[in-house]
Amino acid sequence: MLKCAGPKLENGLQAGGRTMSEGRERHRARGALVVVQVALALVLLIGAGLMIRTTQALQRVEPGFTQPEQLMTLRISVPETFVKERAQVPHIEQQLIDRLAGIPGVESVGVANSLPTDGNMSNDPIFAETKSYRDGEIPPMRRYKFVGPNYFKTMGNTLKAGRDITWEDIHNTRPVVQVSENLAIELWGSAEAAIGKRIRENPKGVWREVVGVAGNERDNGADRPAATSVFFPLAVKDLWIEGLRVTSSLSYVLRTPRAGTAALLNDIRQQVQAVNPDLPLASPRTMRALYDRSLARTAFTLTMLTIAAGMALLLGLIGIYGVLSYAVTQRTREIGIRLALGAPRSSVQSLFLRYGLTLTAIGVLCGIAAAFPLSRLLSSLLFEVSPADPVTYAAVAALLLAAAALAAYLPARRATAIDPMTSLRAD
Repeated sequence: MLKCAGPKLENGLQAGGRTMSEGRERHRARGALVVVQVALALVLLIGAGLMIRTTQALQRVEPGFTQPEQLMTLRISVPETFVKERAQVPHIEQQLIDRLAGIPGVESVGVANSLPTDGNMSNDPIFAETKSYRDGEIPPMRRYKFVGPNYFKTMGNTLKAGRDITWEDIHNTRPVVQVSENLAIELWGSAEAAIGKRIRENPKGVWREVVGVAGNERDNGADRPAATSVFFPLAVKDLWIEGLRVTSSLSYVLRTPRAGTAALLNDIRQQVQAVNPDLPLASPRTMRALYDRSLARTAFTLTMLTIAAGMALLLGLIGIYGVLSYAVTQRTREIGIRLALGAPRSSVQSLFLRYGLTLTAIGVLCGIAAAFPLSRLLSSLLFEVSPADPVTYAAVAALLLAAAALAAYLPARRATAIDPMTSLRAD
């Protein structure tokens, strides 16, 4: 009798209600859908997390300038028709700098033929006097830039050793250069050791003395290594070709709290016209706008991944909530019988919580397995973050489990509020 009663009671509990009448296949299909939703949400959340970590790493980078929102940049070119001799161009450029420096609120003014992240670049090899080269050997390429006095000071960069290029260097076309700190360390071991050393652009070129070492500039973007750079004066002799080479198209940089304002731009136009009313003024913008443009790809990817991850997470949580709510509805009689037989309400609640968290855990494991290969697709966008970053994976998995626990708790709690007598009479 007991032998017969036992299985019947168990079968009654399992078959009671309408849950089992729909078949196990539909029940498993709902669970599988939730697992897929959770896995997809995890993959997208990990992608967003990696991009957030990349953004944080980029914010710690020293790009070669400080307070970009206070740097006003513009480009001015001195056409050949404006001067009788090319040697006069640096004098006009000095007049422009002096005029711009006199604008109220302007702390300093600097010039260079290109600015970090503006997309302009010139690369050529450099031969160091202290190095030996085989016949026909070409040294590594270096970034070539042409700068004037106070360029690094205005940008907020620092001189690691030596001195700045002066107007005397420019007007007298002295064979002097500055180099970046990373190039100084590569060729001579330290910034201090670079001072007094000599370099040239080809095996038969003019030797040029290193008079200063500047901090590194990330010309290719904050997410790219700083280029090893050589900084020439605005006017140099016998560089690449015989004769005088003058840089007549320059980016002017003004450090001022007024950067980006219409009033400052109007003052700049007035001062430029005072030197020559026909001088063209182009591309007025702040260094912040220029820098943000270089990070646009990272910002766009982060935004799109965050939106997609948020929607996937919402769908996953709705799926968990919906599956458990439906299970509670379908198993109302079973819950009533369990409670009537004295089962603690906490055990009934934990029954549904375990089911929801089990589906979530399976989804998390599947998501992690899929995220490892898929996150490598973001490698080109990541900066100082591994595609398999354990911190990101752990944080996202914990976030997803916590959110799933909340989504599962609500229907599980509702299950414990069922009145046993009402549920039994209902069937």
